[in-house]
Order: sequence, then C-alpha cells, then structure tokens
Amino acid sequence: MGKMGLRNNWLVRWMRRRIVDPVLGFVRRGTEPKQLALSGALGITLGVFPVYGATALLCALAALVLRSKCHVPLLMLANLVATPIELSLIIPFLRVGEYVLGAEHIALTTSTFKEAFSGHLPRQVIFGLLYAVLGWIVASPFIFCGLYAAFLPMFQSLSRKVRSEPLIRQGRSSSRPLSV
Repeated sequence: MGKMGLRNNWLVRWMRRRIVDPVLGFVRRGTEPKQLALSGALGITLGVFPVYGATALLCALAALVLRSKCHVPLLMLANLVATPIELSLIIPFLRVGEYVLGAEHIALTTSTFKEAFSGHLPRQVIFGLLYAVLGWIVASPFIFCGLYAAFLPMFQSLSRKVRSEPLIRQGRSSSRPLSV
C-alpha cells in the first residue's frame, strides 16, 4: 500500500474514533434528532465565527442560553470540527462585510500579516476584523438554516437505524429496549 493509502486509512480511523463514534453514541443514548440537528448546526455556525479563539466562548454562551434544548457535547464537537472551515471563511466573510458597507477592499499583504502578528494592529486589520464579523452576522442565519435542514433528516434516519439494530450490536446483552 502506498503512502497515500496509509494516510487515508489513518485519517479515516481518526475521524471514525473522534467524530463518528461519539455522534453514534449520542444517538444510541436516545438524544432527540431535533436536539442533535440544532446542536450540530449551531456548533458549526458558531465555530466559523471569524475571530479565532472566540468560538468556544460563543458555544458556551449558547449552551447556557439554550440549556436543555442543546446537546452540549455535540455542540462543542461541531465547533471543533469547524475550525479548519473557520480559517478558510475569514476572507469570504471579510469580503461580504466590505460589500454590505460599500467599503473598499482591504489589501491582504504579507506585510499586513507580519504587522498584525507582531502585536501592532494596523487600522486596516481592525477594520478587516470588523468587516469579517459583519459578514458572519449576515451569513450565519443562512449557514445555520442550511445545516439544520441537512442535519435533521440525517439524524432522524440515523436514529431509526440505531433503534432498529439488534441489541447485541449496541453493546447490550439483554432484550430490554433502548431507553428514550
């Protein structure tokens, strides 16, 4: 097997162990599909907020506000999964914010990034951050609704499949039905 085959197998095993198995566990424990869809969609939507590091705080606040309507472990897992997506959406959010305000494009040069990482925040970086947050505010309802619409039938189907599995495959040896 070539190097790519090993990498793909490692990645598939990692994703199964860190993402798929926990989600299946949530479903097996009887968590409602609507609650899972809401939590997953909200976790990803908050997880792509364009200020790196603020997403965990946003998810914690959402969990406090929503309480029992939210499945916190899935919310945080979705937030974690969204990190690479967050980094890839900063510039599109920036451009949406610029468009909404009718502002000129901010030039994203290496010197701008060097200044920002050195601790000196030039004015254009601060405005860029504000534009990106505005872009996220505009896009987030669409992101959330699209994800919820995709996740709800997925979790409903998964829930039906898991509940119809033989109990031995679910790790139970008795003939008691799953508690819901």
